[in-house]
Amino acid sequence: MNPDQLKELQNGIASAAGVGSTAWILAASALVLLMTPGLAFFYGGMVRSKNVLGMLMQNFFCIGVVSVLWVLIGYSIAFGGSNQIFGGFHFALLNHMSEAVPGYAEVTFPAPYESNSLAQVIPPIVFVAFQLMFAIITPALITGATADRWKFGAFAVFVTIWSLVVYSPIAHWVFSPEGWLFKKGAEDFAGGTVVHANAGAAAIAVALVLGRRKGWPGTSFRPHNLPFVLLGTGLLWFGWFGFNAGSELAADTRSGFAFVNTNTATAAAMLGWLFVEKIRDGKATTLGAASGAVAGLVAITPACGFVSPAGSIAIGLIAGAVCALATAIKGKVGIDDALDVGAVHLVGGVLGALLIGFFGTGDVAPGYSVDGIFYGGGASLLGKQALAVVSVVAYSFVATFIIAFAIDKIYKMRLSPDEEQEGMDFVLHGETAYEFTSLGGGSASLLSTATTTEEGQA
Repeated sequence: MNPDQLKELQNGIASAAGVGSTAWILAASALVLLMTPGLAFFYGGMVRSKNVLGMLMQNFFCIGVVSVLWVLIGYSIAFGGSNQIFGGFHFALLNHMSEAVPGYAEVTFPAPYESNSLAQVIPPIVFVAFQLMFAIITPALITGATADRWKFGAFAVFVTIWSLVVYSPIAHWVFSPEGWLFKKGAEDFAGGTVVHANAGAAAIAVALVLGRRKGWPGTSFRPHNLPFVLLGTGLLWFGWFGFNAGSELAADTRSGFAFVNTNTATAAAMLGWLFVEKIRDGKATTLGAASGAVAGLVAITPACGFVSPAGSIAIGLIAGAVCALATAIKGKVGIDDALDVGAVHLVGGVLGALLIGFFGTGDVAPGYSVDGIFYGGGASLLGKQALAVVSVVAYSFVATFIIAFAIDKIYKMRLSPDEEQEGMDFVLHGETAYEFTSLGGGSASLLSTATTTEEGQA
């Protein structure tokens, strides 16, 4: 084969890889978007029935406002090439989409049939779409800690500011090849720091500003609909394959590793959480199974493209057990993190990022991943992971606290005690999730009476 024929063959391979990878990333983007409605049901099922629409609304609102902000300026801040701290405004309104994403233009094919090159594999506008879905779900995660008491108007203002001031800069630091943590060598395949540790730290900050729910911790805040929680978990698990495997930005072997590692760690974490529950409480619960699965999804997110399937089992088991134990912390420190966002997303995200320093292996993606301590790589990678974790958590917590505190001073963020008693659904939206009407007495009438009594006591 002469040089011209070889080049033609390589171009053909690149073209085929580009078409397949573009189709996969568009599908993965849709999968990730489905995670936000899944999260809405996961959270909605865990609150009392008078607050379920309020939780669903907050999550769906994130889809609306962040989608617009991302096009206007969010993407440019996150993935522009202005400097290592701030991406700049070059791509505002999605201008210059014919240009490669900064930092990817010089990447070349590591093997004939595989590629990690955004510039050569998928169009920049497809990358915009994929990263949008990450920007949407991250502020939605915060709502679990603030359940039952956040005014919708204040929430809307908060998400608008937070997405641009906190999420987009952190995404630039870690995800963009131009970001300072990326250049330091910190590894975060799909968002353990950018999404989960970031949202977890922010959730704690907002919960501190809002204060405790009326009656917490003495009053029972039992989930009103556990089937909703499990439905949400299933949607999250399904969508997470796009979240993690799609983050390879190509349809190749490494995306397959990310897919398998995601499922394996999630399953292991569910088992780890249930084991802790059984030993600690005497019963393994459906809520524990759902929470354990989500903890595993969170922990494997930063690591799925850097560890082996065996490593994913270890990460899952550790995350499931540790996150289950971490749920007790909020009661001891007096922070009303309503749905354990800190225990699952902050702790799980930090764990996953740090455990790359132990379980990371260059065998998964030679040339793109580094050996951790257990593979003879020393502690250098762990140090880089720790730097990323500390930087992201500290900035997110401090910046979020300032934003929430300022909004609360200007526009009171929390419902009044009477409004909180009545519930978010009717007070904020003039609706109720469940309308039970009597069609002639019998069980329907009794159900209506029982529901009314339960809400009055809640």
